[in-house]
Amino acid sequence: MSRAFVAFGGNVGDARATIADAIAAFCDGQHVALLARSSDYRTPPWGVTDQAPFINACIEVETSLSPRGLLDRAQEVERSFGRDRRNETRWGPRTLDIDLLTYGDEAIAEPNLTLPHPRLFERAFVLVPLVEIAPDAAVAGRSLRESLDKLDQSGIERLP
Repeated sequence: MSRAFVAFGGNVGDARATIADAIAAFCDGQHVALLARSSDYRTPPWGVTDQAPFINACIEVETSLSPRGLLDRAQEVERSFGRDRRNETRWGPRTLDIDLLTYGDEAIAEPNLTLPHPRLFERAFVLVPLVEIAPDAAVAGRSLRESLDKLDQSGIERLP
């Protein structure tokens, strides 16, 4: 069994409900077990800024799936919630986005799968919920908390 960090986000429809339902669908308890879940956060859009705020959350899971198998599961869940990656604007509005952030300590650079996530240390909207569930964690030798402290966190709001 391996541990992984996974990020969830969305800004179309009831994003909080979608994320909660998507986490339940992703974590079946057999191949993917939920170990920790962050709070939901309202965050400013990143990349394409002329759109609604996002809701973001992170989870830690234990899985028997391979990294590619976990990615396939994430994309299957995205599709089941209406995501069509072929017909969307990059960093634009979406019902659901699931990103694999880490898979154990593995470093992977394959087509469509790079771990740790290549923009992990640039995104406060991912690091804020991730640091909530793993405050002392390091990825690729870098402290998540110290990395977060270097980023602009304005506009990120923890939701009740």
